[in-house]
This record gives sequence, structure tokens and C-alpha cells, in this order.
Amino acid sequence: MRRRTAASVPSEQMEKGSGKNHNTRLCLLASLSVFFWVLLFYFHFVVLGTTNSIDDSVKLQVGPVNTDAHQSDTLLIDAHQSKTTPTPTPAARESREPPETTTTTNKEEEEKEDYPSFMRALRTVENKSDPCGGRYIYVHDLPPRFNEDMLRECRTLSLWTNMCKFTTNAGLGPPLENVQGVFSNTGWYATNQFAVDVIFSNRMKQYECLTRDSSIAAAIFVPFYAGFDIARYLWGYNISRRDAASVDLVNWLMKRPEWGIMGGKDHFLVAGRITWDFRRLTDEEKDWGNKLLFLPAAKNMSMLVVESSPWNANDFGIPYPTYFHPARDADVFSWQDRMRNLERKWLFSFAGAPRPGNPKSIRGHIINQCKNSKVGKLLECDFGESKCHSPSSIMQMFQSSLFCLQPQGDSYTRRSAFDSMLAGCIPVFFHPGSAYTQYTWHLPKNYTKYSVFIPEDDIRKRNLSIEERLLQISPEQVKIMREEVISLIPRLVYADPRSKLETLKDAFDVAVQAVIDKVTKLRRDIIEGHTDDNFIEENSWKYDLLEEGQREVGPHEWDPFFSKPKDGNAESTDSSAEAAKNSWKNEQRSQS
Repeated sequence: MRRRTAASVPSEQMEKGSGKNHNTRLCLLASLSVFFWVLLFYFHFVVLGTTNSIDDSVKLQVGPVNTDAHQSDTLLIDAHQSKTTPTPTPAARESREPPETTTTTNKEEEEKEDYPSFMRALRTVENKSDPCGGRYIYVHDLPPRFNEDMLRECRTLSLWTNMCKFTTNAGLGPPLENVQGVFSNTGWYATNQFAVDVIFSNRMKQYECLTRDSSIAAAIFVPFYAGFDIARYLWGYNISRRDAASVDLVNWLMKRPEWGIMGGKDHFLVAGRITWDFRRLTDEEKDWGNKLLFLPAAKNMSMLVVESSPWNANDFGIPYPTYFHPARDADVFSWQDRMRNLERKWLFSFAGAPRPGNPKSIRGHIINQCKNSKVGKLLECDFGESKCHSPSSIMQMFQSSLFCLQPQGDSYTRRSAFDSMLAGCIPVFFHPGSAYTQYTWHLPKNYTKYSVFIPEDDIRKRNLSIEERLLQISPEQVKIMREEVISLIPRLVYADPRSKLETLKDAFDVAVQAVIDKVTKLRRDIIEGHTDDNFIEENSWKYDLLEEGQREVGPHEWDPFFSKPKDGNAESTDSSAEAAKNSWKNEQRSQS
């Protein structure tokens, strides 16, 4: 039998082998195809899905890290959009998982535009590990023409007084000598009553929660020396010159990105003068002051002044500076103990001058009662050499008195009220605008705890005896009231700007926290949709007296004190501006 060669294998067998190999390749290709699609679906649904979830989780937990507040907070809100349900509160949005869809309502779209700018600042409150959470202050870096240049040109700040000595020691003025032993050994200065501008700004430099990131700021400070600015031009300058710096400032601020966040409603500035110096009603050259507080943009800002307007909502009263500026808590405690233990031989006292040109003034009546009383003490003031211009003489009389009479001066308020309380003397007010509606941040709303109120008409029309009225208060009640006054001392003085009190809150601290609370409340009202549609600006003084949670005002026992003419004539404001003019002349001369 012949051997078969490979070439001679039957064709039938070759066809069988060829079919078997073809089927194997098809199975292999099908398997690879299935594996590829499984891998593709796995990558798409598992890997990418997990990555997106992690990204969203990071957004929720870490929060904004970009210094651009608008961009950062927009990312946060995008990660929290709901479907078509009502927009949750910011706190609720933070705790929610990202929804499966990104459909948004019109209200949520509005949130993107309106809220992100200050949402990051509000969230700092929730960070319990941050001692500055909800307390950050951003300070505008103003050109020096708005502040420091004025100090370099300090001789121009007053027509009669060389203010250069009063701007030394961070605005406290020259140290006072304690020759008569009236003061404590340290912390006493011949402080000008109009120096709050520079004192406050220097205290701000020591504030523990300053930030350069405006997106986390609870409020924004504008270090413009508004009081010093207008003081330069009150006499002999036209209205253009008086308004120039204020208009310049507003234009500068409105170009800043920080202004656009809330249109200036989170901005505040300080002026160590009464409000009427900044409320010129017309553009007539004879009218007093400038129009800073009437500029449309400035109306959004909060201005802290030593006397505010009862009929306007954009200014707030802060204490006049006293002569005492403690550097340590111990300085305050030591002074308080000393005031508690003093022997006070006078039932009441008054330091001041009559106002013969003002028929509504009760000062003449008060002076006469002081002169005719064996338990009353009078320190008459005039434009000559008077003990009334000596800090030691004033403080010595107040320290020797149980009650200190504080009638209106040329305007509602006087620095003397704070000097007397610093001396532990119970103030007696005759108009609610002298303290009760002014310093609601710094003084208790229950004014009977620390003061006595005698309506002016009781003196003017009824000839009430001040001595008899005060003798009706029991010695036990006098002691309680005096202790209340002494306890208020820390919040009524401005600490030395070159140091920092350890635990006590001074007038600066109280004012800054009040501004922060005001801005925070406004922001939350915006988020929650609260509006003050029934707000009446002319009743501003009433709103300041409301308790927490109250929003509506009604008739008040003090309405007669703040009534304005029905015909719309701003007679009250005119008279206040005239009073501001007289006050400026009188007080400036007393400093010389």
C-alpha cells in the first residue's frame, strides 16, 4: 500500500477541519464584544458616577476655597439645587445630598444672583471652631486724602483750636496730670470730644477679627474721617467745598467690588460729630454743614455719630469720648471700685452755661435751682477762664454728687452725660433724645435702672423742684442705681487704641458688634424673604426701642418730644442745624 502524502488527504476531511476553526473564531469575537460593552457600561455608570458623587461631596463638605466669593458660592448652590420643591433654607441646603436632577425654579435662579455674595460670610457663623466666625471685618484701604492727610494737616481742622495736640497718642490727646488726685495714675488724657473718628479707626487696627477677604466679612468698615473733614470747612467755605470729600468718597466706594455685594448696606463709617453737621437740607450757601447723609449711596451705609437723628434710619448714636482710656481690665476694675467707695456730699450738680438766646431752654431754670439749693452744686461755664473747662474740676464735682443734671445743650446730647456716668454719678435727663433714643446699643432700654427722667415741661411750665423730686428716691434705690451706672462704665469708654482689654467690652466693641448684628439680620431677612413694607423712617427712634422680635411700632409716650410740623416743613431739622452751629462754636472755644 502506498503511503499517503499530506497533499493527498481527502477533501472531505479538510472541509470538516476548516468549519471547526471558523466557529471557534466567531465565539471568540462575540465574547470579546460582550466583554467590551460590559466594561464600557461599568466605566460609565460605576467609575464616572462615583467620581461625580465624590466631587459633589467635596463641594458640600469643604465649601468655597476660591477667593472669588461669587464664583465659589455659585458652585455651592449649583451642587444643592432641588427639583421643583420650594427653595430650602441655606442650612438645609448644606445638609442635603445632591439631587438626581438639576431642574431649578425661578426662585432658586434668583438665589444664584442675589445670595452667593454674602452666603459665605453667613456660613462662617456655623464654624464653631473659628472664634472669629460671624465677626470678621473688612477695612477699605482708602486713599490717604480721606484720612491720614487730614492728620498731617491738623492745624486746618478747627478755626479756633490747634487740633494737632488732640490727634496725638492715637487720637487720645496729651496725658492729663493728676495733680489733685482726681484721676487714676494712668489712662487719662485731654481728649477732644470730636476725636472719635481717629480713636475708632485706631481701635479698629487692633480688632482681633480683621480679614483681607471681603467675602467672609460680617461688615465692611470705611475709615473716612468724616468729622474732621467737615470741621475744616464749616466756616467761610461754599457748599461745593464742603461736599467735595463726601462726594469723592461715595464715588470711590461705588467703583469697588465690595460695594456691589449689598449696595453699601454692609458698610459703616464713624464721625465724631452730631448728625446735623452732615444733613444740609438745601444747596443754599447759608445752610449749615454738608449733605453726606443725604447722598443716595450714603443712605445705604450706617454712620455712627455722637448724636443721631430721631427721624432718619442711617445713623446711630455712639458715646462721646471721655477722658479715661484704660489699657487693661485692671485699670477699669480699680476705677469702678474707687467710684463705689466715694463720699458724695452733693445731692445734685450741674456744669454748664445758660442759653439766653433759646427760649425753649430750661438751663436758666436749672441754674437758678442749683444756686438756691443747699444740696445742689453749680459749675458755671463761660468763654473765659472757667473751671468748667478743666477736666479735673468737672470730674471732681461729678465724683462728689449723687445725681448729675443733663439738660439739652445746643442739641439733644452732651459729652457731660458720659463724664458724669464715668464718675459714678446718676444722670438726670429732661429729654428722651439726650440719651434714651440715642445710645440704645450702649445703654439699657429700661432707663429707670440707671437714670432719672424729668420732662422739660415739668421744669419750664410747672416749676417742679428738682431737689424735692430727687429726695423722693430712697437711699437704697440710689445705691442700686449708682451700681448700675458704675457697671456700665466699661461699655461707655474707649480703651487705649494702642492696647487691648482682656475680657471687657468697651464702647468700640459694643458698637462693632451692633453693626455686625444689624447687617447679619438684614442678610437673613433677605434670604427668608422678610421685608419691612410698613417701615416709616420718620419713626426711626421708635424702632430703636423695640424688643427682640418686634417689628411694628405704634403711639408712644414720647411722641410729643419728636413731633414734626404737619405741613412737611422741616422746622425741627432746621433748628437742630442751627443748634449744631452754636454747639460747634461753643465747644470748640472751650477746648482752646
